[in-house]
Amino acid sequence: MEDNNNAIEVSHVTKTFKVYYDKGTELKEKILFWKRNKFENRVVLNDISFSVKKGEAIGLVGRNGCGKSTTLKMLTRIIYPNSGSINMNGRVSSLIELGAGFHPDMSGRENIYTNASIFGLTKKEIDARLDDIITFSELEEFIDNPVRTYSSGMYMRLAFSVAINVDADILLIDEILAVGDANFQAKCFNKLREIKNNGTTIVIVSHSLGQIEQICDRSIWIKNGQIAMEGKPKDVHLEYLNFMNQERIDQQEKERLKQQQNEMKAREDEEKRKKEEAEREKRNRRYGTGDAKFTDIKILDKDGQEQTTFRTGEKMILDLSYHVEKPVKDAVFGYGIFRSDSLWVYGTNTRIDRFDIFDIEKDGKYVVEMPNLSLIPGQYWIDVTIEFGDGNPVDYYKKALNFEVVSNTQDVGVARLDHDWKLEI
Repeated sequence: MEDNNNAIEVSHVTKTFKVYYDKGTELKEKILFWKRNKFENRVVLNDISFSVKKGEAIGLVGRNGCGKSTTLKMLTRIIYPNSGSINMNGRVSSLIELGAGFHPDMSGRENIYTNASIFGLTKKEIDARLDDIITFSELEEFIDNPVRTYSSGMYMRLAFSVAINVDADILLIDEILAVGDANFQAKCFNKLREIKNNGTTIVIVSHSLGQIEQICDRSIWIKNGQIAMEGKPKDVHLEYLNFMNQERIDQQEKERLKQQQNEMKAREDEEKRKKEEAEREKRNRRYGTGDAKFTDIKILDKDGQEQTTFRTGEKMILDLSYHVEKPVKDAVFGYGIFRSDSLWVYGTNTRIDRFDIFDIEKDGKYVVEMPNLSLIPGQYWIDVTIEFGDGNPVDYYKKALNFEVVSNTQDVGVARLDHDWKLEI
């Protein structure tokens, strides 16, 4: 039942919007791809109800997208609810969007007449208020210039001056007071207090909670399309700020956990990549028919002990065991030494060293002794091979062994050559 003491009554209002996922913009697209017009009904306001008494000022607060501005636009009848009812008792003036209703090519004076007539004033009523509107806007020297030459602050001044001088019963304001200099904002607040004291009902949407606390008797907090709380502005704002702060903390925690997950996944991906790379390298490092394979390969020192570090000139022994799956005819054993920068230092095999042709039919080993390792200090690796015929691989094992050479001398190059000095001075 309508209450004559109420200026605004909002009863069980629901508002939804169609949000299209992939809607064609041209006629051709709409005809050819008509199945693309998929959409969802997004609920912006869900069964909200509130009333505002005559002469009362209320503030609507909430995060972006909660439905504050949608509520204000329904109060101005720019849009209408899907269900529920809204009753407005009295003349309504609104400041919903900056310069709404202004024509850019018309002067400020002409726009005053156009804008005020939208609010329901006659030309005679506008004539009576024109000087007050211009004086309040402080735009006397610009009033006959096209409004397209105005700054946003000048737009706001003119729009606000018109809105508060139409003798409205209800004034609706959406964030408009965020525009303009500090002096003019103070002037606007004083004017709002004045018209409120004169009985005008005011509804303000703002993210500036301080502004609402200065003017409003009550705040309504809209959260996810519903009224979460209403009451004294400071009480409502405290709960709202606590909620926003907790949400910020929760969001930070979500982002932290997400970052941790991303970092963990990146590490796992990197480990997987390295493992795959190692497996691939391992596969690429060893190839051949597989009829015979190395099973136990070692580098030994002069005492027969496994060793990976040698001094220049020391004895080094390669001890290479193998397993035979199928007999290998005309077998060839070989090895190659490479420096860490892939320089091929030395390589030989039993064919190069003129061994008689032989076959291998059972497990065995071959040993290579280097009594005088004449390499210059550095990092080295060894390839070992079992081949047959003219260099056909049976088991070619690249980088099978690694060793390091150290020395107290400072000669350079690859190998240390035996030499004598004879000086004739």
